[in-house]
Amino acid sequence: MKEYIFSNDFSRNIDAMIYTCGYENCAPGHSYGPVLRNGYLIHYILSGSGIYKARGKLFRLKKDDAFLICPGELIYYEADNKDPWSYTWIGMQGIKLKGYLERTSLLDHLVFHYNQDDQMRLCHEKMFEADKLLQNRDLIMNSIMYEYLFLLVRKFPNNQYIHQEKKYNYVEEALKYIESCYCDPITVQNIANYLNVNRSYLHRLFKAYTGISIQNYLLDYRIRQACILLTTTDLSIRSIAHSVSYADPLHFSKLFHQKKGISPSEYRKQMSQLC
Repeated sequence: MKEYIFSNDFSRNIDAMIYTCGYENCAPGHSYGPVLRNGYLIHYILSGSGIYKARGKLFRLKKDDAFLICPGELIYYEADNKDPWSYTWIGMQGIKLKGYLERTSLLDHLVFHYNQDDQMRLCHEKMFEADKLLQNRDLIMNSIMYEYLFLLVRKFPNNQYIHQEKKYNYVEEALKYIESCYCDPITVQNIANYLNVNRSYLHRLFKAYTGISIQNYLLDYRIRQACILLTTTDLSIRSIAHSVSYADPLHFSKLFHQKKGISPSEYRKQMSQLC
């Protein structure tokens, strides 16, 4: 297997998506970090050995071991000087990803062993092959990711998850409601009313599940949809503002600038120059 790296950024997609994957044959003592990452990454060790440091612990790992990197956590890893490791990795991002991984025991333990599991190993190999595709690469890579997540849940289940599943169903329904109604002037209270739950309770669940408040997510989602309209249509800024629920285009432009650092018209101009 040749060394390869695929990278993309889907940090706040409503669902989970592959944002990076790759393979590396490390030199003796090769290290990475200390550093924070902005997504979840799983490194699977194909050969050799090394160390992984996270949450104040040091793990000594070898062939068929794997380790999980969580976003916003300080990590460090290093190949052995005498028997350096080679590994392949899969990196995932998205609002729903934390919830998917909470169905496993990995968030608590960080390291695990494949134990001759050919199906899980094959997911890494299929990801490498999918990276060579010129068309529909994102679809096949994400289909492999979902298969991989399913295998992780089946092999490393979180037995406590079933007790939390009902709570997270509220979050799933809130996400679906936002996806279908973001173009209307809905509020957090509207969403809570739709789900028939207390607004503060929904806020706590949503923040625990996604890492951001429901209000911030609603704003992010609307701005993201506005970005799509700015790059794929010739609609006026006023029309785009109305399309994502803002009756006042000046208010929309102010919010857009707060999130993107530039005005909607400047964003459209920049994106047109990239095409």
